Amino acid sequence: MHLLKVDKEHYVGQADPYILKSNGRYYIYVTGHDGIYAYQSDSLFENWEYYGVVMTVPDHNSFWAPSVIEIDGRFYMYNSIEIYNDEPDKGGHRGAMHVSVADNPLGPFTGTRQILHPFSIDSHIVQNEAGLFLFYSSNKFEGERIGTCIYVDKMLDPFTPAGNPVLVLEPTLDEDIYRRDRYKKGQHWHTIEGAFYFKEGDWQYLMYSGNCFEQPTYYIGYARARTNETDLTKIKFEKYPDPDTYHPVLSANDFEEGTGHHSMIKHDGQWYAVYHARDYENTDGANAFDARNARICKLNVNDGVITAERYKEHI
Repeated sequence: MHLLKVDKEHYVGQADPYILKSNGRYYIYVTGHDGIYAYQSDSLFENWEYYGVVMTVPDHNSFWAPSVIEIDGRFYMYNSIEIYNDEPDKGGHRGAMHVSVADNPLGPFTGTRQILHPFSIDSHIVQNEAGLFLFYSSNKFEGERIGTCIYVDKMLDPFTPAGNPVLVLEPTLDEDIYRRDRYKKGQHWHTIEGAFYFKEGDWQYLMYSGNCFEQPTYYIGYARARTNETDLTKIKFEKYPDPDTYHPVLSANDFEEGTGHHSMIKHDGQWYAVYHARDYENTDGANAFDARNARICKLNVNDGVITAERYKEHI
């Protein structure tokens, strides 16, 4: 179901929506060309209001995939920004992870610092009893299936990664292929990105998006681990049902496509996914990026298994 109203006067797309609840109010942050945009509501399911840009840096662009965490009354936003004062990665990619801070959820988020080198995108910042951890995606150019993978590193403080990233999820399927023959003939580029970590019962889960939002096999899947380990750099997540089976939790159906890059929230004991997708009437290539908008559906999480309930007009 569509979650945020399409305000044509201000509409910038609603890609990579990240949901946060603070002091009884809900906030959603989305990717933008010229900054990170936000929406707010007193209700999870309705009455969402467009707010506008809450974080930007002059003379920069491509502000991607925010995640936000509240620590001791301050709000920290992690997202990638296209930069030009650092070396790109081997593929020429310049997106790099930054962190900004604010005194309230609507910012302005300022004091922006680069904390990782290119290529580093798609953050999920997580705090548990073992500390603060940052999941993100970066590129791997060696191996059978080269491409974008998910890493995790412990944070020494909100601005400082420990510098010991661990590869936790990598592509294993043809359905993860982003582009065939990308850098040379016969070498296909794969993508696993959009990490979202959570714990439920005896299981810890790492959800992700595979492939590209313009491709028909773009999907949300997950890996899991049944463990009490609290150091998230030590957990061995295993894809469900196995590394060789394409088993999406969310993918294109008869009323929406381009389903991916989600965040989650638990409301009255029920998990919900807030994800981006587009309606089939908004599928022309030039508009595919900005046609993505935020939707919500139930995620049922039962003893290591995640399933989605999706409806066009209701939750």
